[in-house]
Amino acid sequence: MRRMWPEELSFVFNQAEEVMLDIPLALRGDADVAGAIHRKALKVRLPEETCARLWPLAEARYRLSGPLLGKAVTLIANNPHYHSVHPADGGSEESVADSGKRYSTKYIVLHFLLDDVREPVEAA
Repeated sequence: MRRMWPEELSFVFNQAEEVMLDIPLALRGDADVAGAIHRKALKVRLPEETCARLWPLAEARYRLSGPLLGKAVTLIANNPHYHSVHPADGGSEESVADSGKRYSTKYIVLHFLLDDVREPVEAA
């Protein structure tokens, strides 16, 4: 099934940073398995309210459009293999509204696994 990333949420990738995740290999039996799996990902820092809107899209693969056409993303949320990159505290920023009232915006750092999309070509 091909799911497209919702157009109204495409802004989350505007400031995305492409990173390489190093995921340690799991322990197998009694022996340690050395090494790690390397996965491309997009790292984003978003306001807490925006993350709440994205959460229902977690753990599913979505194709992208626009500048990231030909790519697909999966929001990492609860997968234990990616525990080290689970949503993390992104700090907060203090601001002043036009009315002069001070407010604080909390941020969360999220990672999206990034894959190339390969389309099958039908013979003519």
